[in-house]
Amino acid sequence: MQPDPMTRAEIRAGASLAGIFGLRMLGLFLILPVFAVHAPRLAGGDNVTLVGLALGAYGLTQAVLQIPFGMASDRWGRKPLIVAGLLIFAAGSFLAGFAQDIWTAIAGRCLQGAGAISSVVVALAADLTREGHRTKVMAMIGATIGLAFALSLVAAPALYRMIGMGGLFVLTGLLSLAAIWVVLAVVPDAPFQAHAGPRAVGLAIALHPELLRLNLGIFVLHAVQMAMFVVVPTMLVAAGLAIDAHWKFYLPVVLASFALMAPAVFLADRRGYTKPIMLGSIALLACAEAALAVSGAGLLSLGLLVLGFFAAFNVLEAIIPSLVTRVAPERGRGAAIGVYNTTQTLGLFAGGLLGGWVASRWEARGVFFVCAALALLWFMLASRMRPVAAKAVNESAPLAFGDHRRS
Repeated sequence: MQPDPMTRAEIRAGASLAGIFGLRMLGLFLILPVFAVHAPRLAGGDNVTLVGLALGAYGLTQAVLQIPFGMASDRWGRKPLIVAGLLIFAAGSFLAGFAQDIWTAIAGRCLQGAGAISSVVVALAADLTREGHRTKVMAMIGATIGLAFALSLVAAPALYRMIGMGGLFVLTGLLSLAAIWVVLAVVPDAPFQAHAGPRAVGLAIALHPELLRLNLGIFVLHAVQMAMFVVVPTMLVAAGLAIDAHWKFYLPVVLASFALMAPAVFLADRRGYTKPIMLGSIALLACAEAALAVSGAGLLSLGLLVLGFFAAFNVLEAIIPSLVTRVAPERGRGAAIGVYNTTQTLGLFAGGLLGGWVASRWEARGVFFVCAALALLWFMLASRMRPVAAKAVNESAPLAFGDHRRS
């Protein structure tokens, strides 16, 4: 059965929610390309482990609060929780903007993470779209995040020279406030149904074996991402590329990764293709990290291998949340995505901290070896995943893995 095309309401929902993610993540990404280079100017910022902690700190508070935010949105609605989270995120950005030492920067990053809205935004995207189009919507969100990342790589060095690190954090807060306008004025309203189900539902979601595999996967993916950004910016400087020229490296890499992502996401939407596309992307991730660990530090080889990382990252960012929404029961979708985003942000925290600790002892090669080992472990566990059956887009009930009912 051919799927119906996306409706105008679904396109509007996907585009506007992607815009919220994009504005919020642009603020976060503006920090990544320059913070590791700037950190030594802060009191205590010469400690690489603390630099990694600062990069990943917001993941810790996100991990603590993702599930409460998701469950609260099941009970009281998605939009009020999104607005509250964006206000908290903005407050953390302003605190970090005035930091004079590494510990204040860490505190600001923790407060940023306390605005843990990712699970709520993804749940709202699932509420507003039919299952057969969810991977497309997640791809829209993923592509917008990637575009925000590409824009940050172009803009961050220039903005850093113009307004400094404090100005970048303040700009991050202002972008978060702009996202509130998008929530209130652009995002469609979803029919509200309070889902205050028994706590046993939340426990069953947390222990669902297929969701556990997906949650472990997103943990590894974001741990690898954050660990890499502890070492890659300084590697580029060491290779002779000044910080204000880093966009010349990142921009073509990220744009090329989008071109590689598009056909993979298209194939993943078809029956039976999701698992092989996912496993192939994990394998590419592991190979890229292993090659980074043994290759030289030349800009060309570094660019090709980082391209492999981003191609895999973008595909997996689109596929994994779509699978979570298919497995989760509708009444507990917010809680399920809360668990998913908790492991995601724990990965960010663990990746930053682990990357800083490993780099302080075994330098960049050690970081890449650890990332390759994590990706290989993920591949072995994901290979046992049961296939996901597609279904018609006009059906609303969730499918579990391996459910092969026909429409």
